[in-house]
Amino acid sequence: MRRWLSLIPFLLLVVGGGLLIGWLTLPGAWYAGLNKPAFNPPNWLFGPVWTILYVLVAIAGWRLWQVAPRSTAMKLWWLQLALNFAWSPVFFGAHQVGLALAIVAALLAAILAFLAAAWRTDRTSALLFLPYAAWVGFATALNAAIFRLN
Repeated sequence: MRRWLSLIPFLLLVVGGGLLIGWLTLPGAWYAGLNKPAFNPPNWLFGPVWTILYVLVAIAGWRLWQVAPRSTAMKLWWLQLALNFAWSPVFFGAHQVGLALAIVAALLAAILAFLAAAWRTDRTSALLFLPYAAWVGFATALNAAIFRLN
C-alpha cells in the first residue's frame, strides 16, 4: 500500500502541474488569430489528450524512481518534464513560436533519449512513453507548421 501512495506526488506534480500551466496559459485570441495547417486538431482535443499523457508520464516516472532514482533515465524524465512545462508559457504566454519550436524539438529528443535509457531499466516505463513520444512528434510538426505559416 505504501508503494502505491508514493504515486500520489508524481500524479500531483505532473497532472496537477500540467493542468495548472495549461489553465494559466490558455490559447486565447492570439492563438485563434494564427494561421494553422489543415492537420491542426480541434481545440477541445488537447485537454483530454494531455491529461491522459500526463498520467502516463507520472506513472512512468514513479516506476522508474522506485527502481533507479539516480539513473540517467530518471534525469531524462526530469528534463523532459521541465521542457514540457516550459513550452506553454513560451508559446501561448510569450507568443514566441520559434523558441517554442526549439523547446518542443528538445522535448522530443529528451523523450526519445528517455525511451532508450528506460528500456534497459524498466521497459514498462519506456512503453508508457510511446504515446507521449508520438503526440510530441505530432506537436513538433504542428509547431513547425504554425511557425512557417506565421
